[in-house]
Amino acid sequence: QVKVVESGGGLVQAGGSLRLSCAAVETIFSINDMNWYRQTPGRQREFVASCSTDGTTNYAGSVKGRFTISRDNAKNTVYLQMSSLKPEDTALYYCNVGTSYGYFWGQGTQVTVSS
Repeated sequence: QVKVVESGGGLVQAGGSLRLSCAAVETIFSINDMNWYRQTPGRQREFVASCSTDGTTNYAGSVKGRFTISRDNAKNTVYLQMSSLKPEDTALYYCNVGTSYGYFWGQGTQVTVSS
């Protein structure tokens, strides 16, 4: 199994910034891609950003140019730097970690952007 722990959510005004962190701990499996998703009530979970082991990144169109994903392979940690935040970025943000055994999810961290 893999334990996925997110942190860094909170309340921020529109135009502000937040940095989310996610660590894959207590794992015996090799870590592959590390991803961020988000979900709001009544809607499906949506992809936000991904980062492969070689640093290749991919972003949803709605966050491209405002969010930056990065990772520290030595620490099995991925970060999401969010800037120019908008009220529509308000959501529960989930970390998703790919391993040789499968994908694992964290419990989520709430991001709320006030207008």
